[in-house]
Amino acid sequence: MVSDTNLSALQRHNHELSILNAIAQALNREVDLDVALRVTLAHVLDLCQLQTGWIWLLDEAHGQPYLAATQQLPPALAHSPQRMNGQTYCYCLDSYQKGDMRGAANINIITCTRLQGLVDGTDGLRYHASIPLYEQGRKLGVLNVVSRDWRELSADDLRLLATVGDLLSIAIGRARLFRRSAQAGATEERARLARDLHDTLAQGLTAIALQLETADALFERQPETARQMVQQALAQVQANLADTRRSLHNLRLPALDATALPEALGRLLRDYGMRWNLHVEQAMQPDLALPAPVEEALFRIAQEVLANIVRHAGASRISLSLHSDGAAVTMQLSDDGRGFDSANVPPDRYGLLGINERVHRLHGTWQLESAPGAGTNLAVTLPLELSV
Repeated sequence: MVSDTNLSALQRHNHELSILNAIAQALNREVDLDVALRVTLAHVLDLCQLQTGWIWLLDEAHGQPYLAATQQLPPALAHSPQRMNGQTYCYCLDSYQKGDMRGAANINIITCTRLQGLVDGTDGLRYHASIPLYEQGRKLGVLNVVSRDWRELSADDLRLLATVGDLLSIAIGRARLFRRSAQAGATEERARLARDLHDTLAQGLTAIALQLETADALFERQPETARQMVQQALAQVQANLADTRRSLHNLRLPALDATALPEALGRLLRDYGMRWNLHVEQAMQPDLALPAPVEEALFRIAQEVLANIVRHAGASRISLSLHSDGAAVTMQLSDDGRGFDSANVPPDRYGLLGINERVHRLHGTWQLESAPGAGTNLAVTLPLELSV
């Protein structure tokens, strides 16, 4: 038979477990820091039958405290923002930052300096429990929860509050990591979008400009040919617009929607050959199945190289090969144009920068060989097992 004392202890432990389980489940669903803090406060106050609470966090950049979340502040604090300013003297924060274990560097009951000297609007609150928040020894902030009548904290109280603090500290660390990851992803996405817009707009506009220049030169002598060139330019504009929209929506390249890379590259080569009167040669492994990021990178690189050949090389012949040994795929593009000094490429050549970014993002290698009067050769090798 269970004694009254044991039954009371069992009920208390069950209640504690329900509190911790509710908080853990709520925090497990949240990666947004503000939401995680508000959810924790609401659960702690509700399940522990407390009146109010707030959370101070230390700014990651400078270590300055700021009020990160509040719940049911008494009027004296809610209507006086200056009293809840992180720069206003606060024994709790001061002792926490100094590492004073008699203050808020350890779980403790503290007279709230923000309520001292006040009579009206305090709802009878004078003390709060301070739960320090740490992540692997690094100070994160302080959780303050308030009750009208605090007794001395028992071992069970300390254990429960410490576990709540640990759960909240883990959630803060995870939310900040998620935010940093999202910020890094946003930076990478901006770079990707810049590359894609360059690939679609810059390359396409170069081709369109060349077509219109040709049409203008032929307008008087060969009006029908000029008209065809204008129509080709219009078709290129429409294709460019569609491709740009797809880039903005982060979708797969239209050229690769229902086509394997060898076929898409072959079509690209034939298009350039017919449009610019180039002799094209190709040697590509058929039925080559590649990861989508590899296919897109190689297709974009081929677009960039072909656009540069038309614009700068004055070539009459281009060749492209594509082969895989099962572990990596290699694409090689060559032309017989005027070439350039590959040892002295201007640093602001965006096309080459874009090629470099694409290749290194997929942990590949590339080699550019060229010399004045000797044409140009580019070889790109990308691994098929991606770790991006």
